Amino acid sequence: MSTTNEGGEIEGSLTTEIKLYYDLHLPEIQTAPLLIALHGYGASKRQMMREARQIAPPNFAIAALQGFHQHLKEPKEPGGPLRFGFGWLTNFRPEESVALHHKALIDLTGMLVGEGVVDPEQVFLLGFSQSCALNYRFVFTHPEHLRGVVGICGGMPSDWEASEVYKPTGASVFHLAGTRDEFYPPERVADYAERLRLRARHVVAETYDAGHEIVPAMRQDVHEWLESQANG
Repeated sequence: MSTTNEGGEIEGSLTTEIKLYYDLHLPEIQTAPLLIALHGYGASKRQMMREARQIAPPNFAIAALQGFHQHLKEPKEPGGPLRFGFGWLTNFRPEESVALHHKALIDLTGMLVGEGVVDPEQVFLLGFSQSCALNYRFVFTHPEHLRGVVGICGGMPSDWEASEVYKPTGASVFHLAGTRDEFYPPERVADYAERLRLRARHVVAETYDAGHEIVPAMRQDVHEWLESQANG
């Protein structure tokens, strides 16, 4: 596919394949509830798996998917090795990143359901920071796919009120915010519960004494919320 710009130059695009990486933890039981956990900007699947293992009930399968936009991070110590970080979205053609995020979640869930290791009626999605709004885009675009979604220290889709893509969902929503979060301060997230209830049947929103982070009280509350949702 190509287009011609004002200078007479041809700008083209091609479709290719990329590999997406994930870590998987399976409990001893078969056909388990599934928690898909997505990290924030600059983190990795390994970091999010450690976090998710502290949050999820012991009978849950956990999949930590890694963002597809890779970048280098400065070493913590002078002269140390460069580290890698990953993200989900950039300002360049963000709709393409959104579509890739959606496809990755659908393909990952379909693979695990097809292998018989997870219950298709018990799929939950958790996102921290950058992945939070993307996950909200997903659950309201694919309203029958999830049992519940958890957003921690993150935002809402920028086109939440204007877009006709989002549909009502029966999935439950749990949004957690920090009173000292420099990126999503209380005044920014104050109306999130009300806005989410425009399309979600059941919404819980809680605020914690925390910055832009996941604190023990959040882990405990999400753990209990997942248990209650999985038990009906």
